[in-house]
Amino acid sequence: MDSRHLTAWIERPADEVYAYAVEPANLPEWAPGLGSEVDELGERWFVQTAEGRIEVAFAPRNEFGVLDHRVTLVSGEVIYVPLRVIADGADGSSSEVVFTLRRQEGMSDEDFARDEAAVAADLARLKEVLERRG
Repeated sequence: MDSRHLTAWIERPADEVYAYAVEPANLPEWAPGLGSEVDELGERWFVQTAEGRIEVAFAPRNEFGVLDHRVTLVSGEVIYVPLRVIADGADGSSSEVVFTLRRQEGMSDEDFARDEAAVAADLARLKEVLERRG
């Protein structure tokens, strides 16, 4: 399995980055490539994509910055996405967000590169949104 670790350093404390990113309702603002609308149904979150409605389920809220989530595609396929917010060890005023992008079975080099570019753009947007708020 091929994977890439994509990162963004954000000049905001890790707890602020985590609090924002863990809210599925914020996804369209910083990850518009995933989808444009987010709906909550009970305790489940759904995102409207070009391919149809998908489900996004984050790990339970935690103090460690773990934002791992599972994405259930329209086809029913489930993709596990490791995502972390790591506090800067020096003074805690900044943080690193680490997204592990994994190549899906049968994915071409071109599709993997396209996914990598999309995730990098989303992380850059997350940085921009959070630093602008600060």
